[in-house]
Amino acid sequence: MNLDSDFESSTFSVESSGLASTDTTGALDKSMRRVAKWSFGESRTGNALIHSDNLHALKLLAKTHTGSVKCIYLDPPYNNGETYQHYFDSMGHDEWLKTVTDRLKQLSVLLRNDGCIWISIDDSELHYLKVAADSVFGRNNFVGTVVWERRTTRENRKVFSRNNEYLLVYAKDIVTWTKTRNSLPLNDVVRERYKNPDSDKRGPWQSVSANVQEGHGTPQQYYTIKASNGRVHTPPKGRCWVYPESKMLDEIAKNNIWFGKDGNAVPRLKQFLKDRKAGLTPETLWRAEDVGTTSNAKKHLLELFKEISVFDTPKPEQLIYRVLQISTNPGDIVLDPYLGSGTTVAVAHKMSRAYLGIEIGDHIKTHCVKRLKQVISGETGGISKMLGWEGGGGFDFYQI
Repeated sequence: MNLDSDFESSTFSVESSGLASTDTTGALDKSMRRVAKWSFGESRTGNALIHSDNLHALKLLAKTHTGSVKCIYLDPPYNNGETYQHYFDSMGHDEWLKTVTDRLKQLSVLLRNDGCIWISIDDSELHYLKVAADSVFGRNNFVGTVVWERRTTRENRKVFSRNNEYLLVYAKDIVTWTKTRNSLPLNDVVRERYKNPDSDKRGPWQSVSANVQEGHGTPQQYYTIKASNGRVHTPPKGRCWVYPESKMLDEIAKNNIWFGKDGNAVPRLKQFLKDRKAGLTPETLWRAEDVGTTSNAKKHLLELFKEISVFDTPKPEQLIYRVLQISTNPGDIVLDPYLGSGTTVAVAHKMSRAYLGIEIGDHIKTHCVKRLKQVISGETGGISKMLGWEGGGGFDFYQI
């Protein structure tokens, strides 16, 4: 077959990909060819699927995307000896470790200074991977290990029912990333803590302690407070009031101090929901009820691919949504060098992130392209309904 008939020369759009300082057109045109047959929707959007060995592709992307990628998510082979529908996950430990480390080194070059990388893994190679990633990104840039509840049923055929996997999280620069990473939106549990027992016109509030440890207290923070009913309050032993007396009296006058319904409770500060600007700090335990399971993901894929086999252990869209929710904003570039069934790019597309997905297998055509076509056409699975996704956009397909 003459493959040239499927190819068309291309330009990778700097403007649409959000790149500010790097001209990507030259190197990509020289090293990659755009395949019109496999591209879909709007072209030159900055969204790209790359059919290639990922190490080779990453070296080429280093010429065009150095310091440009905000978030990298990778789901490499776990080297756990299992046989899956689309690959056999087993190689020598040393070979596996070198293979992953080589790719981490290339990925590090692509990250923005405020960027981060998330690596999925199970128990088989978790601790070795942590040491390897430390050597690439620096132990000081290790953010944490997320524990994901990937299944909720018990596996009775094993010595232990392994119901969780892990995501190792690293920042390119931990100081910068700590200041720029996104908080999670307030959930119903947190919102329910805000009440309005005194019918305050400013709306719901919750009370927090009005005293602090005395270690850094000043003499101005030690005094007695007299409530409106005449009851006198002193700070507990080893503690002092959070404000100097003049400030505390001012807050009482503004109805910002709560003494309980009968006025006999220990003074507490009123914090109003309307004034809360910060969301929730991400936690390291991700429950299935919040981010989905492998079973949820497989059901979604079965709906998308009714006539072809699906992956055995796909990641749910909700899981990747949480990753991108924390680490990216609209327009940022997301990279997945082990694209698999295309979950990362599907989620990035729905969240208005630019994306680069790399996959060496032919399922980049049979699964990833087909999945993105359905996304662009407005498919309603995964996170679509939550986001009100109605379709649109496009991607370019490249082959090296």
